[in-house]
Amino acid sequence: MTDLVTMHTHSTFCGHAKDALSDVVDAAREAGVRVMAATEHYPVGDKIDPTGHSSMRAELLEDYCAAVLAERDRVSDMEILLGCELDWLGDDEERGLRPEDFDRFDIVLGSVHFVDGWLINGSRHAQRWETADVDAAWLRYIELWCEAAASDAPFTVMSHPDVVKKFAHYPSFDLAPHYERMAEAAAAGGRMIEVNTSGLFAPCEQMYPAPDLLSAFARAGVPCTVGTDAHKAAHAARGVQEAYDLMRAAGYRKLAVPGYGREVRFSDL
Repeated sequence: MTDLVTMHTHSTFCGHAKDALSDVVDAAREAGVRVMAATEHYPVGDKIDPTGHSSMRAELLEDYCAAVLAERDRVSDMEILLGCELDWLGDDEERGLRPEDFDRFDIVLGSVHFVDGWLINGSRHAQRWETADVDAAWLRYIELWCEAAASDAPFTVMSHPDVVKKFAHYPSFDLAPHYERMAEAAAAGGRMIEVNTSGLFAPCEQMYPAPDLLSAFARAGVPCTVGTDAHKAAHAARGVQEAYDLMRAAGYRKLAVPGYGREVRFSDL
């Protein structure tokens, strides 16, 4: 049986997770996870996140990194990666990010959460979908995602590729050609992608990405890993075995397992 891994977890270092980092680590270990990445939301600044709810505050960054390394020392029978989840902000980017800012991270998740300032997967903003132009929102999301995937940003894994579907609002157009475009962008950027299990427990009731999108990634030769996107300790290993099944059905035979120093190994599924 393939070892359990999760490359996407959160703790109380961000404004919307529920449990301390040590509790997440302990829960993952007890569930049989062998490799876990702590991937706190990298600070986005007050312009994008004025309440501090969506990301980690900048003043906590050093404490967060130190805490992850302390957990690595505390738990010797599990690999604990120092990571972050970095938002692609498009035209709203003003953080002055430098490549060397991310050298210390073993894994950097690339995410599109904000579409022209709208937190499209945020529960506090879900009502906006009721009056939004759904087709336009999807097209803009896909455009930003492809920009991010093909960019020179320090992303190693593109997370929850179709999180735009979280609240089960779907476009009227055929997604197949857009899935191919997303797969081509990920391949061009040399990215990995993840099967993110949290979508199964969201209103869309489907993991990210959708099966057809995951199959497009597989055909394009884009390596794939798994993340639970846990915001509670109890969710640290939630759905990982089901994610492996989804990968196999999409055509994957190898699981990408990021490691220390951005080394990647592959395990049979």
